[in-house]
Amino acid sequence: MPLATEKVFPWPAVLPYDKQAVPVDGTKRPGQTAIWGLVDERTPNTLTTLDQIFSDGLKAGKDRQFLGRRSIISTNPLKFSPTYTWLTYGEVDVRRRYVGSALHTLFQNGTLGGGEFQTVGIWAPNCPEWQIVDLALQAYQKVSVSLYDTLGRDSVGEIEHAHLSIVFATSDHIPTLLKVASKVPMLKAIVCMDTISSDASKLLREWTGTQGLVFKELAELEEFGKANLIDPIPAQPELVASICYTSGTTNNPKGVVLTHKNLAIATQSNMFGLQLPEDASLLSYLPLAHIYERICELCSIAIGGRIGYYTGDPLRLLEDAQILKPNFFPSVPRVLNRVYQAAMVGGNVPGLKGTLFKKAIQTKLTRLHQTGEVTHAFWDRLVFRKIQAVLGGHIQLVTSGSAPISPEVMDFLKIAFACEVTEGKYGMTENCAVTCKGWPNDPTASGTVGPPQPVNEVKLIDVSAMGYSSDDKPNPRGELCVRGANCFKTYYKDEKNTKETVDEDGWVHTGDVAEIDSCGRVKIIDRVKNIMKLAQGEYVALEKIENLYSSTPLVAQIYVHGDSLQSYLVGVLVPDPVQLSGIASTVTRKNISPEDTAALSLACKDDRVVAHILGLLTKIAQQNGLKGFETIKRIHLSLVPFSVENNTLTPTMKIRRKDAYKMYKKELDALYELGEPSKL
Repeated sequence: MPLATEKVFPWPAVLPYDKQAVPVDGTKRPGQTAIWGLVDERTPNTLTTLDQIFSDGLKAGKDRQFLGRRSIISTNPLKFSPTYTWLTYGEVDVRRRYVGSALHTLFQNGTLGGGEFQTVGIWAPNCPEWQIVDLALQAYQKVSVSLYDTLGRDSVGEIEHAHLSIVFATSDHIPTLLKVASKVPMLKAIVCMDTISSDASKLLREWTGTQGLVFKELAELEEFGKANLIDPIPAQPELVASICYTSGTTNNPKGVVLTHKNLAIATQSNMFGLQLPEDASLLSYLPLAHIYERICELCSIAIGGRIGYYTGDPLRLLEDAQILKPNFFPSVPRVLNRVYQAAMVGGNVPGLKGTLFKKAIQTKLTRLHQTGEVTHAFWDRLVFRKIQAVLGGHIQLVTSGSAPISPEVMDFLKIAFACEVTEGKYGMTENCAVTCKGWPNDPTASGTVGPPQPVNEVKLIDVSAMGYSSDDKPNPRGELCVRGANCFKTYYKDEKNTKETVDEDGWVHTGDVAEIDSCGRVKIIDRVKNIMKLAQGEYVALEKIENLYSSTPLVAQIYVHGDSLQSYLVGVLVPDPVQLSGIASTVTRKNISPEDTAALSLACKDDRVVAHILGLLTKIAQQNGLKGFETIKRIHLSLVPFSVENNTLTPTMKIRRKDAYKMYKKELDALYELGEPSKL
């Protein structure tokens, strides 16, 4: 096995699916379960710093392809190259040294700095330059602060909080930085990461100068680093590597302080059972400011793999995949649900084609549930190769993270892509996106997030207010707590939230309610946060209910709202246009196309359509065992999506509850004024 894959630990020939984790004897305490857990940072040959990861990737060969993109070949109309252009590991090594040397020199001579840490901001969409800058920071003992690409003016708070004296940004973000420069006096320099015209460069340079800031293009900075070249400075495990801001559903993002050891050992944990070819390629489209994507890319680097960046246009994502032909596709439920829905719509048709599709699904699902096997020579060739071709035809690993996904979607994706598809990694920024991950070919894994990953200990503690106990039968239930070398210790400059999240024994309280089954797998069943009490005293977990309703193709987005003075729930539903057009056409007996926005808007106000959709939601609630008080009783339909732009979504696509309510306050209050349907 090549040097770059020394730290990959293959699965044993026979996996003990009935005992994927076991409780540690003698660790059961009143009000909590025993502890489940595996290895730690003292395990031989374990990664403990980020610079080790790139070093391992470089050992695989400096001429191997590393970072790729599709070049723009026309701007009017916008057109991208039909192939990927690559930088090698050796070329990136040279450039990270130039960038790192330049930054270290500027911090040393006082041009930059002034805060507690030598922090450097990165504000850009996913691109090779993002990774080059981050690798430079890892190699020269600097602290990265990733700003979400969609932040806008909200970036001021994070620049100030992290004391960023320099920000690497793409040209579209630089005007925003310059407009707010007077509010962030610690900012001293801006580096433009993308290639711009000489006229644009001159304009930005002059504008930056009027704000008292230094402006450099990335190539300029690299030349400066080349002229002041120094060797990389070895990192230490406890050295702070990054301040990673959580998405801030409560409008108060928290800066998670992550060390080299936190991030490196989180990467190491994912090397257990990582079954990818030596030249594996990853399609990068999830935001690099999010910890989930960063850990996935660190895993790719550790094995000397390739990372291909998407064009930045979601509508071209499948085109990017078909050109790159990735082996590794880190994803999220909102994307995978769309793949599932498109496949089902395309397959559920009259005639022989629809019959074959249904037969193929049933045959493979039966085999999956009996044996865990996801391939089938006949049906894969006849039916599923077309679905596999959507992502390039070479997929070997699909992971779903950041939010729950329904078991039926997971099962379908496993048999459709005929590869390892896991609901993992389950994790959070505070533990580097690493807590649990499903095992391959586990026949009954769907609906769980798998057992604890190596390096993690987990336990459950009672949530009495919600009726969850560590002594529940047949399985213990409670708030999931995690501990390990991948877990953070503090929020930056935020003692209050730190104490609320990390206890004195180092356990991170996730806020998720879980149960641990007889196989040692964790299943997320509820949410401690965002629970509220209805007027009759019943507790409801709003996120849990939203996630459940979101599993149906009809729901593009949903916001569930409760009022402690009311006895029932209401909500705002943004329906999928294709699904809505079918329902509206049936109910109104008029042919309405998914593209007819005006007609769809009228349908959203049609009481018959609203009643029909509410009925469908009620059936979904009943099928999934929601109690009556957990079921939405009245719904408002809207074609206006929750978004980052209207401040109702975080950059990681989670609903900002306060702002969502503010946006639809009039409509939600009007629903309550109608009274509870069951009481009329």
